[in-house]
Amino acid sequence: MGRAHEVRAKSMAATAAKRSALFMRASKEIYMAAKSGEPDPEMNLALRSAIEKWRGQNVTKDVIDRAIQKAKGGSAEAYSQGRYEAFGPAGSLLIIDTLTDNSNRAFIAVRTAVTKKGGHLGSTLFNFTETGIFAFKGTNRDEVEETLILGDVDVREVTEEDGIIEVLVEPTSFGAARDALAGLGIKEFDTAEITFLPNEPISIDDPEEKRKFDELVDMLDEIEDVQNVYHNVQ
Repeated sequence: MGRAHEVRAKSMAATAAKRSALFMRASKEIYMAAKSGEPDPEMNLALRSAIEKWRGQNVTKDVIDRAIQKAKGGSAEAYSQGRYEAFGPAGSLLIIDTLTDNSNRAFIAVRTAVTKKGGHLGSTLFNFTETGIFAFKGTNRDEVEETLILGDVDVREVTEEDGIIEVLVEPTSFGAARDALAGLGIKEFDTAEITFLPNEPISIDDPEEKRKFDELVDMLDEIEDVQNVYHNVQ
């Protein structure tokens, strides 16, 4: 077959593994959100947010619908949440969230990936700020900001660039911000989630170190127990 075939096959397998892990993460999060209240996105803010988040990452409607139907069926999957902080290559800092039915398996998988690329687990959370973020098409930045403020939303920043408005809010104001934006007729978002933003983003200029960092993120993305990976690399 030759070396070229082997490279293509390996690349396709890696892509399939990432896609499988992505769908599993989406399914678990949507299932948990649906179980937390009504399994109807019109009546359940957490479920609506989860659906929009994963749609933005090209998760198929079939995966989303199956997760909701599973929650409606009354099944009780025992998932537990975990959070691991890590130092990666070239001064990179990571926060790794897990959602799993086997905490020991999740911990071992995360630790193995981090140490394999020269990193180690350690306290990094203080280098990030938890933030609610919305991004959507629009140019009416001033109107959006005024509406949020009048709606008692704790706004951090509202910016507009190239026809995309980005709104940063305190996590506790996430629901209020969504309601205020809905009042302006804004219901479709490119991004609508609570995330961790780095206080001081860095760039990795050394090609070898950048390769190691990218490979670490790829490895974490392929772990089905890993739900979210946040880092400080631009």
